[in-house]
Amino acid sequence: MIDYPRRDRDGWRRWVPSWKLVSGLCIGFFGSLVAAAGIAYAMVGVPDVANIAKAQNNVYYWADGTQMVATGGDRNRQIVDLSRIPEEMRHAVIAQENKTFYTDSGIDPKGIARAVFNMATGGETQGGSTITQQYVKNAMLNDQSQTLSRKVKEIFVSIKVGAEEPKDKILEGYLNSAYYGRGAYGIQAAARAYFNKDAVDLNPGECAFLAAMVKGATYYDPAGATSIDPGATPEANQERALKQMQDTLNKMVEYDYLNAAERAKYKTLPDWQSPRSNAKLGGQIGYLVDLAKSTLIKNNVATRDQLEKGGYSIHTTFDKEMVEELETAVQKVYKEKIDPEKRPKKDTHVQFGGASVDPETGAIKAVYGGQDATKHFTNNADVTGAQVGSTFKPFVLAAAMKWGVRDPELGPIQAQDERTIVSPKSLYSGKNDLKIKNYDGTIWKNEDGEQWLQENDGKESVGEPPNYQIDLRESMRLSVNSAFVQLGMDVGLDKVKEAAVDSGLLEDSLAGAGYPSFSIGVSSPSAIRMADAYATFAASGKQREPYSVTKVTREGQTIFTHKVKTEQAFTSLVADNVTDILKTVVEDGTGTNAQLSGREVAGKTGTTDGNKSAWFVGYTPQLSTAISMFRYPDDESIKDRKFLEMYGTGGEKKIHGASFPSQIWQDYMEDALKGTTPEKFPKPEPIGEVVNDAPSPSPTPSPSKSEKEEEESSPSPSSSPSKSEDTSPSPSPGDTCGIWEWNCEDGNNGGNDSAGNDSGGPGGSPSPSTSPSPTGEEDDTRGNQNGGGGLFPGPNG
Repeated sequence: MIDYPRRDRDGWRRWVPSWKLVSGLCIGFFGSLVAAAGIAYAMVGVPDVANIAKAQNNVYYWADGTQMVATGGDRNRQIVDLSRIPEEMRHAVIAQENKTFYTDSGIDPKGIARAVFNMATGGETQGGSTITQQYVKNAMLNDQSQTLSRKVKEIFVSIKVGAEEPKDKILEGYLNSAYYGRGAYGIQAAARAYFNKDAVDLNPGECAFLAAMVKGATYYDPAGATSIDPGATPEANQERALKQMQDTLNKMVEYDYLNAAERAKYKTLPDWQSPRSNAKLGGQIGYLVDLAKSTLIKNNVATRDQLEKGGYSIHTTFDKEMVEELETAVQKVYKEKIDPEKRPKKDTHVQFGGASVDPETGAIKAVYGGQDATKHFTNNADVTGAQVGSTFKPFVLAAAMKWGVRDPELGPIQAQDERTIVSPKSLYSGKNDLKIKNYDGTIWKNEDGEQWLQENDGKESVGEPPNYQIDLRESMRLSVNSAFVQLGMDVGLDKVKEAAVDSGLLEDSLAGAGYPSFSIGVSSPSAIRMADAYATFAASGKQREPYSVTKVTREGQTIFTHKVKTEQAFTSLVADNVTDILKTVVEDGTGTNAQLSGREVAGKTGTTDGNKSAWFVGYTPQLSTAISMFRYPDDESIKDRKFLEMYGTGGEKKIHGASFPSQIWQDYMEDALKGTTPEKFPKPEPIGEVVNDAPSPSPTPSPSKSEKEEEESSPSPSSSPSKSEDTSPSPSPGDTCGIWEWNCEDGNNGGNDSAGNDSGGPGGSPSPSTSPSPTGEEDDTRGNQNGGGGLFPGPNG
């Protein structure tokens, strides 16, 4: 029947097929395709919206393998007839998603070809582009694999639905099956979740708003979703949602679905309500689940939609007892010290955050995210915007011990290579209102010609006059701002930043790296990241990324296992010397409240300008923990929310890291480490040279306050540039002082009275255009660092 090779031909012609053979093969091939397509078409069924959105729970496990919570399978969904769905809602999704819905065949050939090609070549997968295809995709919940066979099946189902189902029924199914965020499947559940009303009562503005949620609630829910993506802050999401809503309304006018007069009524976001959370996620559980979810999403283990559909077994690093002990320690302070009824202007909006990290692995053992995850929606262990103050100083010290200070006699390029590693005995000035210099002895000035006068807490000089010299160990013990600001300038702020990032902080959480104040904590890393960065010192310089999930399984198969990766951020010589100095802080400095029975502790207190945040970060060889405290309104109806002062909070004159944060740290760590064998830190080898060694012994520090109160302040209270008569940013030859001439007053200092809280703007800080300020109008709003301080990098991180 098949004459091939051809019998009536000789040589190479025998191997050339006849036109009859070619035609027959083509007809047979295409006939087979048609037959296969027909069989496939006949085998697939039309989805029933009543049977879709059936999903399993995700089960989360504690570190010991016991079950923490099963959640994710509950579906908030109620089917409503198309007659109960406003026409504006139908028109909103058609205008935004598929304007040819009523005239197309239900599939987009170009979109299908693109998706098939991408999957075949391993590229990024893409969803259906028509409403019909999206409805079918929503219906195929039991098979969410991004495979070619699944896509082919989806195409045939879409063709059959488009051919056999009325358009109105398809639209009804789509609106009843789409996911709008907040656990809401379908338009009725969404109307209740966002506006507490029935779908039939939605106005055009609310319909356009919900059409935006369908595109991805993570980035459009005005309440934010920073637990999933640090960039999905409430402010950023509200901006995106409003822009998308306005675009939808404009398209509705363009396609004659809405008249211009009615459209003009909806220029702002509709009044929405805060999300209602699953009761299973109360207390700290919701924060733990969110951290685990974010780990899976960031590691491409599962998408948000896939997690919503459930079926995952997620094994976490969280220690149940430690989580409970941390919560108990915080609640003890709330109960005993914080009284909003007694002190309504001082004790309202008080918040704490906390996190513990295992130095050996980077595993997050415990977090405190807030009083209740179903009521307070921001995880205070992850992203807050609260600046860390003087807990940043160890990174300055580490940079000075790793790279050293630059030679003031050399030019900028050569000085980068010619450096002197500093010893803990190196001497710096503890003078209040110290005029800060560049490494070469010239007076530092900003772009407006303003000098920087570094103020110490309490506006007090530390050390004996006239030089006020104090070594770095004592400077850390007493948290002397002036010494560390000048040390940062001598090392180079670029190196200070590099040391912080090497320790484990995210680069996009570090603010103001071009200003002297950078060295005393204008940045706002999260408690998780601060605990992890200090864990690097505890581990003798070995850095491990913080993580919250050890293993994930689905349908009996392990689909993810965490692997600990270790980077040597610092040599053990550097890290162990930093630890030894931080031990002094706890033994006989500002951190004595954090002492533990029979254990060595290293740590640092931190307080910021205007007393708007306070920290204690400390560690033993086995566990590193960070505790933060601040006042910030939870009420989202308050416009331009800002961090509030804590003067008088809890009956204290001023909140220091040495007060409530260190008390919480101590209470928690005593319990968390109970039953473990105390370990000692490695004894450090001598390091570096004594910089600025004086002929006479260094004077004994003589602060007038008690050591616990001699706490530090961040740049704004302690540092204000003062206007110089010479407004040029570059110093003139007459402005040059020797690098160690602490009392040199070349040029007009502009008056030291301008430093501190008595000057210009809030906290005595310059305008944001000239210098960063922890209490300035820009820096006072939570989330100003674009969420970069969280567990994962933000959009630019």
